[in-house]
Amino acid sequence: MKEQINNTKIKAIILAAGVGSRIRPLTDNCPKSLLKIGDHTILQMMVSNLQACGINDVIFVLGYLQDQIKDYVRSNFPSLNAQFVTNERYEQTNTGYSLMLTEPFVKDCDFIKFDADVVFDQDILRKLIVSDVANCLCIDKDINLDAEEIKVIVDEQNKVLKASKEVAPQDAIGESIGIEKISKATGKLLFTELKLMMNDPENHQAYYEAAYERLIEKNVTFNTLDITGLKWTEIDTQADFSLAKSIFCNQI
Repeated sequence: MKEQINNTKIKAIILAAGVGSRIRPLTDNCPKSLLKIGDHTILQMMVSNLQACGINDVIFVLGYLQDQIKDYVRSNFPSLNAQFVTNERYEQTNTGYSLMLTEPFVKDCDFIKFDADVVFDQDILRKLIVSDVANCLCIDKDINLDAEEIKVIVDEQNKVLKASKEVAPQDAIGESIGIEKISKATGKLLFTELKLMMNDPENHQAYYEAAYERLIEKNVTFNTLDITGLKWTEIDTQADFSLAKSIFCNQI
């Protein structure tokens, strides 16, 4: 029987602990998620999309300049059921470690995980929520792939085989954009895997996709959702930031 996501209980996780070093000096005194695309911050656009799609329970993993983000969320989204988790080791760890810290808040529900630096069309989230697969990575197939992208290999049934920066571009179907839906059952396995990984300091810089790959090797199924043609961008650099403005400023 195919496992189904329960839309009435789904939560969101937003990973926003990082320093944003590649976009400095814009992040010297401002968290990357609070940079503005036109009149709206990246975080405002993300949370507004969540609420428009009926998701009001959001877990934020914070670290760098975390008080700015807490104050912003509380001031701008007073009705949001927001919970804040601090990654005290944000300078020494990566997204796998940050995601591990959310287990107490989502261990009994389905969730959608977001990188906090992704700006995206609301239709991407709507498609993901209604997708009939339990574990799903949003994939853009129409994109130039290089060393920095999380590149995805799938089999003939559209099941993910690999998802990492190390995948050769010619082998990949496209890029994972940093938004995934994870079922309650898989979440339990995922957090167990993350904790095992983080017991070894050698893994503290690992991305959460490394845990996905380890689960795939244990026969846990991850599928993909093709969002090619819908608007989105990840903001790592000032060039990305300029691109985001060119894509989204006319529609917000």
